[in-house]
Amino acid sequence: MFKGFYPRYELEARIQHTKLDSWGYNMPSARMNRVEEIGTADFSSVMSGLVENLNTTMEAPDNLLKDAMMGNQNVDIHDVMTAMSKAELAVNITTTVTGKVIQAYDKIMQLQI
Repeated sequence: MFKGFYPRYELEARIQHTKLDSWGYNMPSARMNRVEEIGTADFSSVMSGLVENLNTTMEAPDNLLKDAMMGNQNVDIHDVMTAMSKAELAVNITTTVTGKVIQAYDKIMQLQI
């Protein structure tokens, strides 16, 4: 074709940088960080926070449904259905976690000292 012609592509300028690729931009990298934090909360505060979040999640579909029935333009039936799905998922997770905690307690109580 064109002998000796090499087009100049600025490949580095064409690369779309994300948070994962933070080289050269003084951004903290998101690739190799620890998942858990050093100062984690104790078990009782975590469980009480989960219960409070469950209560809020369970009340959300009712509040959204009331707003939708009153004719609020900011609330759609899809929002109500999404909130209901989130509430159902939260109940399933809470039931599973409660069952696992009870199983762990039973196993601890069966230990021979």
